[in-house]
Amino acid sequence: MKNGKNAVCRSAEEFGSASGLPFSRDTAPLLESVAAGGIAAPSRIVYQPMEGCDGDPDGSPGELTVRRYSRFAAGGPGIVWFEAVAVMPEGRANPRQLSLTEKNIGRFSRLVGEIKETAVKSGNREPLVIMQATHSGRYSKPRGTPEPLAARRAPVLEAAGEPTVVTDEYLDRVGEALVASAALAERAGFDGVDVKSCHGYLLSDLLAARDRPGRYGGPFENRTRLLLDAVRGIRAVCSGRFAVASRLNVYDGREIPDGFGVGKDGEPDFDEPARLCSLLSGAGADIVNVTMGNPYFNPHVNRPFASGSYDPPEAPIDGVRRILGGAAEIKKAVPALKVVASGLSFLGAAAPGVAAAYIGAGAFDFAGFGREAIAYPDIARDIASGRGADPAKICLCCSKCTEIMRKPGGTPGCVVRDAGVYLPIYKKLCGKDGQK
Repeated sequence: MKNGKNAVCRSAEEFGSASGLPFSRDTAPLLESVAAGGIAAPSRIVYQPMEGCDGDPDGSPGELTVRRYSRFAAGGPGIVWFEAVAVMPEGRANPRQLSLTEKNIGRFSRLVGEIKETAVKSGNREPLVIMQATHSGRYSKPRGTPEPLAARRAPVLEAAGEPTVVTDEYLDRVGEALVASAALAERAGFDGVDVKSCHGYLLSDLLAARDRPGRYGGPFENRTRLLLDAVRGIRAVCSGRFAVASRLNVYDGREIPDGFGVGKDGEPDFDEPARLCSLLSGAGADIVNVTMGNPYFNPHVNRPFASGSYDPPEAPIDGVRRILGGAAEIKKAVPALKVVASGLSFLGAAAPGVAAAYIGAGAFDFAGFGREAIAYPDIARDIASGRGADPAKICLCCSKCTEIMRKPGGTPGCVVRDAGVYLPIYKKLCGKDGQK
């Protein structure tokens, strides 16, 4: 693996003992059915929410959106964790971010139905489909240029200028919008909703708002109020067979010293995240999808990469260990919650074996694949077949999909493995040839 900074594990054999992570050649645990609240996922493999920025202007799924989820469905995961769907127009991260409304609920309903139908027709079990409900907060760009709406001032994150710090009354409306969006999601056929609280977006930003005055800032009870109230509200209006979840930052990273889950030494401090997860469970949440970092500021923390826009201050394998270890800490603290682990893509073909070892030991419940699902949508089916992950198909963690996403109007996808669609987009927007 060289020094771990610029190499992806291309095969399970190559993985060996270099990572210091547990590894099992028996991946059967990944194929087990798991109950979450009143429903059950047919396997422990989750395709994480990966935004395509390719919706129609009214927030409906676009042509590339439908194509992406058709590929995911055919690939055979137990859960398709549907990408970020904005709950308020001004909270969209880009002009083509999805947004579920009364006017376009039929489009979403058709897509959810097509995901499930495609999965079954492809010989897979019908997956759960969980919608991620979001407000982009300081990363809002509803018209394509920054219109930041932050929960707090955070100078380290404000190189582009000061955001508008939203009022308590505005946050009240955000909570109402999250509950209303969840009710629409259930009507559209989704199996659950994720109240997105990660990666520096509005609810994640709020968790670190220690200097904010009012009902939503200062003490832990105030900073967690909006998330917990939203979960309680959703639980009250949705059925018992509708899962409530949160993709949650349990560590913002040492680069954000006043961030959530960051100790005085810059290392993870899981005291507050574990307390929050216990309260989420008590409020009616079924699943916590554990993640870390901020993709706009310290992306090596939440998606360890082989190459990217900067040289990370640590070996990527260290980031993988941290994320998986964080998921294990949350599961240990709150056994009643089902926990999804992230950060597996950097492990390449070794990822299923590592995930199976953790799951077999009870460290977490689900293995989440993000970039890997974009590059290699058939990975779940290949694991189920006994072939394992194909080194020739794995995500290379080259960050080209992110390069596209950061360009105005960019619709990200895998430039290497899905070159017919995304290489021309990469060449046009990034001015590069996209070669490995």
